[in-house]
Amino acid sequence: MKDTNFKLQEKYITEIIKINDDFKKKYHRNKKFHLKTFGCQMNAHDSEKLIGMLNQMNYESTEFEIDADLVIYNTCCVRENAENKVYGNLGHLKKLKENNKNLKIILCGCMMQQDAVIETIKSKYRQVDVIFGTYNISSFPQLLSTSIETNELIIDVWDNHGEIVEDLPIERKEKYKASINIMYGCNNFCTYCIVPYVRGRERSREKSEIIKEVKELVKEGLIEITLLGQNVNSYGKGLKEKIDFSTLLRELNEIEGLERIRFMSSHPKDISKELIYTIRDCDKICNHIHLPIQSGSNELLKKMNRGYTREEYLEIIDLAKREIKNLTVSTDLIVGFPGETDEDTEDTVRIIEDVKFTIAFTYQYSKRTGTPACNMDNHVKPDVLKKRFNRLLDVLKPASEELNKNLIGKKVKILVEEISKGDNGVLTGRTEGFQLVHFEGEPKLIGTIVEVEIESAKTFYMTGKLI
Repeated sequence: MKDTNFKLQEKYITEIIKINDDFKKKYHRNKKFHLKTFGCQMNAHDSEKLIGMLNQMNYESTEFEIDADLVIYNTCCVRENAENKVYGNLGHLKKLKENNKNLKIILCGCMMQQDAVIETIKSKYRQVDVIFGTYNISSFPQLLSTSIETNELIIDVWDNHGEIVEDLPIERKEKYKASINIMYGCNNFCTYCIVPYVRGRERSREKSEIIKEVKELVKEGLIEITLLGQNVNSYGKGLKEKIDFSTLLRELNEIEGLERIRFMSSHPKDISKELIYTIRDCDKICNHIHLPIQSGSNELLKKMNRGYTREEYLEIIDLAKREIKNLTVSTDLIVGFPGETDEDTEDTVRIIEDVKFTIAFTYQYSKRTGTPACNMDNHVKPDVLKKRFNRLLDVLKPASEELNKNLIGKKVKILVEEISKGDNGVLTGRTEGFQLVHFEGEPKLIGTIVEVEIESAKTFYMTGKLI
């Protein structure tokens, strides 16, 4: 089923449209889908592509699984908790399918690239209709059409990637900002991480395709982009054109109408001085870097196969803070990696104190079958892990609050993103440095950049007044 050109899927889209039109004539409503996304921004972007295809096939979105004719779980396997949520939800769907024999249940994403998961689903979750992985999202219409026709379990999981498909429809959540893949896969093989095994080796998109996509989005009203890759610093490797990430950023910075450029994630071992100078020189690139360190311990960094030391990380941060005005830095931290000691935890505490991260996404180590770390000795006991996790939070929270308080009385530019969930009269947005700000304002401001004076600050957000 290796259809890598999306145009080859038009036949199947047409078939499903006819089926759905007949359904609408009979029941006086469109077929509905419910899509649940687990995991990272890469998965969220893949879900936008799935929704784009579903819209083409005349499906209508619903927030409630009980109302759906089609349920899709776009899965994640980075942490055990995400997998357990999928299995738990599948148990609930079994009851829904007993009441609606025509309900289609589809599983896709990273979790499906693991043989053990496929065997578990086949033996314990027979209510599932279609399974596919990360490499063949473009084949979705064909897989759905085959399932409708045969009513048999369809499994189409590729062991490796084909060419990058550029013509997939996308239904983006917002019109003023978007995430854009510039590359796929990862070559780093950190010992705790399953991503290279389920997302494959690094493949970069052609620069011309990225530029074209951004320009088209700007014409539609987009003002902020986030460039996505497992390691954006490696962009360009393998392309015929000689290009690197800094060059791509400088060209994007010249696009008229685009106002903000973000990117994630950067790998410390591959970040270059040229990239730091590019952020400094380009007015549209936000003064924020997400640079995962994972641990402050050199011994653990070596065991993690991260390819840098704490000292090298701090050199990068020092240079970046010297060159980039008002730079903010966020990071990822793993607590409880096999063999971790109390001293290793204190090494991480010292990194937090030295760098002063605005945000740190802190995770408890999750054992992933198939990774080298899974077979390492001295796994940390749960009670010790929890204690160390809380130790880091106790340092991170006041450090973040202090950074936010430094902005009190200052004027900052905010991209207004949504109405606050707690108060309809309050809007929420982010500074260039990715700090969250709440302020009173009219909903018509959503999708615009406004100036706000900061009045108060908490650990995870600030409040201000519109100027």
